[in-house]
Amino acid sequence: MLFRSKRFSKANDDDIVIDVSEEGGIRKLHFGQDDTQSAMKLNAPNELLLAYSRCVFGSLLFLDPPKDMLLIGLGGGSIAKWVHEYLPETKLTCVELHQQVVNVARSMFFLPPDDERLSVLTADGAAHVYGMEDDSVDMIMMDAYSSTGIAAPLANADFFQACKNKLTDNGVLAVNLWSIDRKFSQYCAQIAEIFDGRLLCLPARQKGNVIAFAFMRGQNSPQWERLADKAKKLEEKYGLEFGEFVSDLAQMNPHNDRRLFI
Repeated sequence: MLFRSKRFSKANDDDIVIDVSEEGGIRKLHFGQDDTQSAMKLNAPNELLLAYSRCVFGSLLFLDPPKDMLLIGLGGGSIAKWVHEYLPETKLTCVELHQQVVNVARSMFFLPPDDERLSVLTADGAAHVYGMEDDSVDMIMMDAYSSTGIAAPLANADFFQACKNKLTDNGVLAVNLWSIDRKFSQYCAQIAEIFDGRLLCLPARQKGNVIAFAFMRGQNSPQWERLADKAKKLEEKYGLEFGEFVSDLAQMNPHNDRRLFI
């Protein structure tokens, strides 16, 4: 074991405190005293250890892998690394507010350097979305949570509308939420209104995380049987628990015994 806990960055101009801990072959990123932001298995650094990060890719039950994807909030880079490793046709842009987070992701969590498929920017995520002029992407993933909730510029109807405006015709917005957040219902209502009700919530089997998926197009209310068949194929290809995702979609979304309504 290299260390049990290490304070990597003191509060500075970035106004963030980063802690890295390591135990039992698992390295974790914490922002100060916050819960774990990212976790990495040292002998399998591209594996998605945290359940919510795997749920992000529940979108593959409905849509092809994105050609262009925007990730707001980097953390230790778990989602970015998985995309880079397992979605070779996807071009990913990550926007992270704090340069120190980028530095730690690269130096201690094996985030690869920028290349033709990966670009990591140190910038404000909301400003980046508002500033996208002619660009459009197939998927926007917002993972910018902290102990105080989602940053205000990323948690309002104007921003959700801006995300919709930057999505391709068959795109999806995915937002990492906490079901225990007092504004959880408000966020879901805002997103659902902007996306004309095309919202699915996938609960992660871990600490109340919920991934909200907002689709540009309806998904023809797929039959559970068809979703289960696709889940098997995706599990074989990617190794994530897509069958559980299908079961868990029934918890929070309109459905009957034959179909999921979306």
